[in-house]
Amino acid sequence: MPNNALVPYAHLPRAHHNRHVLTSTIDVLGAAHWLLAERAPQPGDELRPFDALVVSVHTGGNVELTELSAVRARWPRLDRLSDSGFVVAASRAGRDEDANQVQVFDALGRETSSFSVGDAIEHLLVDESDHIWVGHFDENPDGIRRWSATGRLTWTSDGARIPGLFDCYALNVSSTTAWACPYTDFPLVEIRPDRTDKPVRVWSNRVRGAKAVAIHGERVAFYGGYGEERDRLAYGELTETSVEPTDVGRLSLPDGPAYSRRRVVSRGSRIYVQTEPFATWGVFDLSS
Repeated sequence: MPNNALVPYAHLPRAHHNRHVLTSTIDVLGAAHWLLAERAPQPGDELRPFDALVVSVHTGGNVELTELSAVRARWPRLDRLSDSGFVVAASRAGRDEDANQVQVFDALGRETSSFSVGDAIEHLLVDESDHIWVGHFDENPDGIRRWSATGRLTWTSDGARIPGLFDCYALNVSSTTAWACPYTDFPLVEIRPDRTDKPVRVWSNRVRGAKAVAIHGERVAFYGGYGEERDRLAYGELTETSVEPTDVGRLSLPDGPAYSRRRVVSRGSRIYVQTEPFATWGVFDLSS
């Protein structure tokens, strides 16, 4: 089975290692961002607004710091907007927090608006037009939806005829297009809401349990799976109606297999992977 090692991509500057990483992501332009707090949230903690720091590492290596005031998300998702502001969303929306689940901050770290996108957020990714794509896990039947940065629903998977959409296992957002691989049938789905002809295309797929997907032309790579397949990298080619398998390998960190908890972000031809303590990102690029 061929092995593919992740290429080191970005790391949290050592000066900030004394803070707790609440979450981290890679934006649509390739910059890495870490949302940091003074300490980790504890079970039973009262939900109180807190100040947080976003450390951004751009593709050229430049580091940017943004202080966010009065963050309310205990288990947050994060991404950046084109005006250098940020979106922070609580992955779980309780009855009390639902109306303020998503916070939008400007470039100075001030909250400018808040709204709800629904409970059980598995993925939150912003595209180049500042639309916010949200993929839900199975405790929310909303599937996949796209929102404006002001909280207006602009697309929903309701009625899109995506087979077996109970949990958005994998979501890839690049430019203004989204790709998904949802549980239970695991089809590969292309979503282009602004295209009048076939805004949604579906390919049947035999790869089960992937947590990330990369697309390059007619080539596809699925990362992850169940049990011993958690490091699997399965390749395929797009035909008219299906993804035809071509090869299977493994994806590992530069210093060996990753056995700890991990975070993945899919952007176009790239899959970014991060493991505990979540201070570094590695990348696999299908186009390389």
